[in-house]
Amino acid sequence: MALPKSILLIIGVVATLFSIALATPGTATFYTNYVPSACYGNTPEGTIIAAASDPLWKNGAICGKFFNVTCTGPTNPVPHPCTGKSIVVKIVDHCPGCGGTLDLSKEAFSTIANPVAGIIKIDYVQ
Repeated sequence: MALPKSILLIIGVVATLFSIALATPGTATFYTNYVPSACYGNTPEGTIIAAASDPLWKNGAICGKFFNVTCTGPTNPVPHPCTGKSIVVKIVDHCPGCGGTLDLSKEAFSTIANPVAGIIKIDYVQ
């Protein structure tokens, strides 16, 4: 027996709200020199990547993990920096003292926000 469309819609909405509730707030900056990295040395890992701040680093245990990152707003006077998109990035590096929770590659940052913003508020989920 097939489920009515209204029940499927309700399940979808609840699942979306549940995933949003699990998101962690933070901030993101961006960088442009991708190798060498703390996780992979001189092996390039592409351009949709990120470096983890000290609280996330945990002696490199986070290397290779994937995070879904969404811009949620500005941290400075740049109006409306968010594109409305999310991106999944791979952690390839450590950014001690980088000024944000995640230091995204410029390509990843540009997908979710205007690079002119420099630093943005984000939600992220591993």
